[in-house]
Amino acid sequence: MRLGLAANRLHHLSEDAALFRWLQASEAGIRELGLELHTVGRTFDAIAAAGLLAGYTGLRRYPYGREGGLMKLVAEVVGLGTPERTLDGAIYLIDPVDPSSVFPEAIALKRQCVIHGKPFISTVASARDWIEVERMHAGFAPDPGVDPLHAFELQTLALIAHDAMKPQMMAYAAEHFDVLSRFQRRVATGTTGQRLNELAWSRGWPQGQAWVQRFESGPMGGDAQIADLVLERQCQRAIFFEDPHVARQHEADIQLLERAVTTVTFDAVCITSPAVAQRWAAAARLRAQRAA
Repeated sequence: MRLGLAANRLHHLSEDAALFRWLQASEAGIRELGLELHTVGRTFDAIAAAGLLAGYTGLRRYPYGREGGLMKLVAEVVGLGTPERTLDGAIYLIDPVDPSSVFPEAIALKRQCVIHGKPFISTVASARDWIEVERMHAGFAPDPGVDPLHAFELQTLALIAHDAMKPQMMAYAAEHFDVLSRFQRRVATGTTGQRLNELAWSRGWPQGQAWVQRFESGPMGGDAQIADLVLERQCQRAIFFEDPHVARQHEADIQLLERAVTTVTFDAVCITSPAVAQRWAAAARLRAQRAA
């Protein structure tokens, strides 16, 4: 597996910065998986200076961002014809107040990951979680250090889908109802929440008892309400099926939710496409079986 890797300056500025804390926690898993990390210049330099992933041949250096490093990752997410120039996703640890986080190449990186059904990983918690997802699919035993991320019975899950993606969200929830029902609490924006409750009742959930707590619809501020839960660390995971082809009137609200997730980078996991959500749910089921 090949992933692009970049981190805004804040996340490699000090010894205990987010990039280094993620690598210290995940280095063993990265080596187990033989994961290739195609890394933008300044991020690569910071990793080397910190002495992390020493001697690891899977760490590849790309140009600095100002020299087109992040642009090259975007093109390789789309794919450039050979396995060596095709990425399986991207880790971009975002500082939401860094101006470069809204540069065209940063926005395009996420958009192309969503379009091509590849993981776009923007928080430390998501990066930690995704290494465990791949470890589960590779047949490894669960990493006890990741147990808190899989304590679903103590967590709140947000389920959000744009209009064109609502049928896929319903199909996903039906297929993985057992995994999603393990969460202590589920929340959703208006219409999605209503349809999810109807699905749950059809699956035997007690009639009249909400399976998911409904907030306002997206255009009426539901994304902002859920963003507040994330900021208060009362929502630990979001599955957000985005439609990257349609402009939304409430785009600012959607960006607000994305900024909230990256603000609490150690505490929130975000998944942004059906294909990635499918792979996560399958891994969660495998992990529960192996931990039993």
